[in-house]
Amino acid sequence: MNKKNKEAFIAPLGTNNPVTVQVLGICSALAVTAQLKPAIVMGLSVTIIVALSNLVISLLRNTIPNRIRIIIQLVVCAALVTMVSEILKAFAYDVSVQLSVYVGLIITNCILMGRLEAFAMSNGPWESLLDGLGNGLGYAKILVIVAFFRELLGSGCLFGYQVIPQWCYEHGYINNGLMLMPPMALIIVGCIIWWQRYHNKQLQEQ
Repeated sequence: MNKKNKEAFIAPLGTNNPVTVQVLGICSALAVTAQLKPAIVMGLSVTIIVALSNLVISLLRNTIPNRIRIIIQLVVCAALVTMVSEILKAFAYDVSVQLSVYVGLIITNCILMGRLEAFAMSNGPWESLLDGLGNGLGYAKILVIVAFFRELLGSGCLFGYQVIPQWCYEHGYINNGLMLMPPMALIIVGCIIWWQRYHNKQLQEQ
């Protein structure tokens, strides 16, 4: 893997994360992170859709008329989102219900359309696939971190199983119900942004 391809895959996981640096995909990060399981499924769904749509658009980029490129991108995205949504309904119905309309709304996710316009339309298929995987996993990474703290501190559980020992509750520990409310997701994302900028001088200069 050459330097350019490596950068396309690794940068979104850290110094160019789509959520904490580009500030994209925030709405779904607030909506689906009350529990870890739906957050992981949402992250994987976005990763698959961004990677495959990047690949398809890159393969077609030289045949797409410029004046209808957005329409073509939306058609490709809509087809992939529909496929992922139907697969979730067939094999993970409970999670699909938890995610509600947010799987369908992936088509409006700024990360998805942004990568198609900024990268896939001007780069080769392999580079575009790596870029899509990197941005999808970078998005999923933030969702998992946020969901971990929200579910653990909000309900004392992870994946629905109690993690905080019962004796803690017997000695006065109380779950923080505020963690399960959407504003706390924004606060946790803000803390991640602060931590990332504090430890990265490159981001401090932006």
